[in-house]
Amino acid sequence: MRATRTVQKILSHYEGETPGVKANLCRMLMTGKLAGTGKMIILPVDQGFEHGPARSFAPNPAGYDPHYHYQLAIDAGLNAYAAPLGMIEAGADTYAGQIPTILKVNSANSLMSNTAGKNQAVTASVDDALRLGCSAIGFTIYPGSDSQLDMYEEIREMRREAASKGIATVIWSYPRGEAVTKDGETAIDVAAYAAQIAALLGAHIIKIKLSTDHLMLPEAKKVYEDQKIDIATQAARVKHCMDAAFAGRRIVIFSGGAKKGADSVYDDARAIRDGGGNGSIIGRNSFQRSREDALAMLGKLIDIYKGKA
Repeated sequence: MRATRTVQKILSHYEGETPGVKANLCRMLMTGKLAGTGKMIILPVDQGFEHGPARSFAPNPAGYDPHYHYQLAIDAGLNAYAAPLGMIEAGADTYAGQIPTILKVNSANSLMSNTAGKNQAVTASVDDALRLGCSAIGFTIYPGSDSQLDMYEEIREMRREAASKGIATVIWSYPRGEAVTKDGETAIDVAAYAAQIAALLGAHIIKIKLSTDHLMLPEAKKVYEDQKIDIATQAARVKHCMDAAFAGRRIVIFSGGAKKGADSVYDDARAIRDGGGNGSIIGRNSFQRSREDALAMLGKLIDIYKGKA
């Protein structure tokens, strides 16, 4: 496998990293139908933990089987598959070496009370990722939560250990909690801040949500208005989030959220592409569809990122 110039340029931005980390980033960037383009589509299947089994898999019962998701990611030509420990273990041997995997090492669930605060439990280790042949660990932080500082310290230590063992780190940076309003969770100023925090914590790949043109923070709003920062379109907001991720020197992918119409998924992908984003991490919008529909949709998304649609 020879890295393209595009991938080599991306890897050159990670100046402080070990060859092992860069090798795993290269492996993900050079896998699947988007190999070598600098774009990525990743299949994440942690929703069983987050939302429960019926809410996640009843719309397409084949998804109860962990092997279904491995095979879907492989057959669709995706860059990687991300899941919690049990899901990865359930197919790690059968699919060893066929698709780069990302071990989600912390999780929350829908059985927590509203007074528990927004936090996630560490549910797997770097050694688990190493044992299972994973290319990266995935970790969620909640900027805006009263527990955010503890989460930052947890990922600092896990990232350090992972890098020392040649494993990359993906940070899901989702504003949520006591300091963030519901509209603020997807406000552009908060989304860009979330991307910046993940970059500063050392994320090799940053996962954030697509944003709205809402501005939550009064002091930030003044700057956006004074500096006339363009946030009018989704593509402009993607570009702004890329600017926040070290002027695009970090890989940023955008989550698909709850299942929605295919046209909306395609419009999101075009905005990510046109704004300079690196791609999509798309779970429920793929595995809650039939396998045939999911493969067709993922195929069109690949074409969009290649500039063909």
